[in-house]
Amino acid sequence: MDYRVDVTFEPRYELLSSLHTMICRKSHKKIDLSPAWVKDTLNRITPDFSSTLNDMDVDSDWKITYLLAYLCPEEASPEEFLAWLEEKTPGDLYELIAVYSQQFPKDMGQYRSRTLFMLSNWHEQYFRKQSPEVIEGLRSEAQTRAAELARQTELSAFIEKTTNGLTFLPKEGLEKLVLVPQYHFQPMNIIYHFGRITLCHYSARFYLGDETDFPPHDYRMIRALAEQSRLKILRFLSGGPRTFTEIVRHLQISKGITHDHVSKLRSGGFIRAHVDGETISEYSLRPEMLDVMHQKLVDYIVN
Repeated sequence: MDYRVDVTFEPRYELLSSLHTMICRKSHKKIDLSPAWVKDTLNRITPDFSSTLNDMDVDSDWKITYLLAYLCPEEASPEEFLAWLEEKTPGDLYELIAVYSQQFPKDMGQYRSRTLFMLSNWHEQYFRKQSPEVIEGLRSEAQTRAAELARQTELSAFIEKTTNGLTFLPKEGLEKLVLVPQYHFQPMNIIYHFGRITLCHYSARFYLGDETDFPPHDYRMIRALAEQSRLKILRFLSGGPRTFTEIVRHLQISKGITHDHVSKLRSGGFIRAHVDGETISEYSLRPEMLDVMHQKLVDYIVN
């Protein structure tokens, strides 16, 4: 493998991830947080800020914010990250970003002001008031994975296990893959590539306040297989890696429906997504996950 791997976590990363989740709340059925989370959170924030969130999109400027959170000095709290960003001039930000990317906001000053406004209000009205168990759980996840990484000789296997099925292809200039656990946006992954580094915010797969001892991730594995087309996809992938176009042709159904089936199989952990930069080039089967699911069922039902 031509790049290094690092596992890290700081609360400022979850500040971004939680806001990312709220911006994408129209897709809340695809995330583990219940619709009640959206309703409760909207009740916490002011109507004016809620209206501003309605007009916000996850775009190329938002991608830059993830890079800046990474470039901020280590161990900076959310408040320190915001203070650090406020201190930077537009020229400072251009210099920081240029080392990793040649894509810049149209107006750096406007971008900086808007980002500070959004993150400061989100932090004040929501993030700083959330349960400390979220941050503690993410810290524990990162520490556990970092300890595993130190003992690991097969980095590709470690990455795949940590991210629940992602493999990152070597890319010219890529020096480091940074893995960051996230809670709010589970089971999704957020992947941003910046030349020298790729940032992957992955689903930590831990949950708070569960009313069942059968975790959402395990239940998702079972549901992922409860559809004939998805079983056909797995059987097709048993013959080797396939592109999305090849899967569509094999199923002979629409791209939209096929994408939904593939997404559910990915979130269930049954297929491997081969990532080239930020693009998935093909998919392959993770046959060992069938045994994993079987053992989880046996442990729950029999033991």
